[in-house]
Amino acid sequence: MKHPGLSGYLCLSDMLDQDLSAYEYFQGLPPEVRQALKREDNITTFDELQARAANLRDSGLIG
Repeated sequence: MKHPGLSGYLCLSDMLDQDLSAYEYFQGLPPEVRQALKREDNITTFDELQARAANLRDSGLIG
């Protein structure tokens, strides 16, 4: 469910349940990146999801 008056979802799980594009993008990520993103679970927009995933990959620590 989206926040009333805001552009984001309540949490990552909510976004993945309701946004097919976000779900497909998330499923295409390496398992280590998906697990790290699930632990954060304060991601509320697709842009945040993409940015966090890129940061994790670029850090060299994951994926």
